[in-house]
Amino acid sequence: MTTTQSAAKIDSNHQRLYDFTKMALIKIFAHPYATVCDLYCGGGADSDKWLDAQIGHYIGIDVSSSGIDQIRQAWESNRKSYTADFFQLDPSTESFEMNLEEKRNTVDFVCCLQHLQLCFETEEKARILLQNVSFLLKPGGYFLGITPDSSTIWAKYQKNVESYHNKGSSMKANIVPICIRTENYTITFEVEEEKYTSP
Repeated sequence: MTTTQSAAKIDSNHQRLYDFTKMALIKIFAHPYATVCDLYCGGGADSDKWLDAQIGHYIGIDVSSSGIDQIRQAWESNRKSYTADFFQLDPSTESFEMNLEEKRNTVDFVCCLQHLQLCFETEEKARILLQNVSFLLKPGGYFLGITPDSSTIWAKYQKNVESYHNKGSSMKANIVPICIRTENYTITFEVEEEKYTSP
């Protein structure tokens, strides 16, 4: 098996685990007839999961108009067993209180199943996100998100550094990478460039 095939298999396994985790969280917390809010919902990849959970109302929020269009089309192509509202807003920079007053304390379950790490780029973004979530949630409601844990981030970063280190003289300067990318997230480290000399 080549390195490319091995990486593709790992990515495939990672995606299956990621999808399983999302499905399990939805089944556990999104009870029948619940009102749910899906942050960064663009793409419509999870619309079948919401249908299976027999929710009552869906609120989709995404930064991009194309993301909103995709999730709306996915909802329209389903059997429409639940009602839906769609809003183009950024959960970590825009106030829901200013834009969604009618949704105050109406949601049983708020989730951010992709791009949660975007909301924690700065402390201000994290505060806005949490204020928006608490604005939406009913008392006793749930907020769930998926993001890589610190040990995974650190292991991937070390692997990147090692890979750059091993390239040696083929690079003009061995600069430690400050970014980790996967299909589901990008993490950038705010560090000064560190240069290593070739062995």
